Amino acid sequence: MAPITEDQVEKVRALVAAIPAGRVSTYGDLAEEAELSSPRIVAWIMRTDSSDLPWHRVIPASGRPAPHLATRQLERLRTEGVLALDGRVALREYRHRFR
Repeated sequence: MAPITEDQVEKVRALVAAIPAGRVSTYGDLAEEAELSSPRIVAWIMRTDSSDLPWHRVIPASGRPAPHLATRQLERLRTEGVLALDGRVALREYRHRFR
């Protein structure tokens, strides 16, 4: 992976902060909007620099949170009105579009 710049980190952080309550975005959506080459870059940024952000609004394209986060993430989303069926968020219903 190419070195990640501070500008890229700040762009992803701003995008995550812009996801409204009751909506979600995928790592791929964020990568595309931030003009990054891979959703994995977004995942790395989220893993290292997101404790002050609404991290729970970022999910994989499958709609299923990572197993180690699923309970806490789905609980936080539920408090915002985002419901999951069998542990999966319906992206058609809750996906935030940046454009």
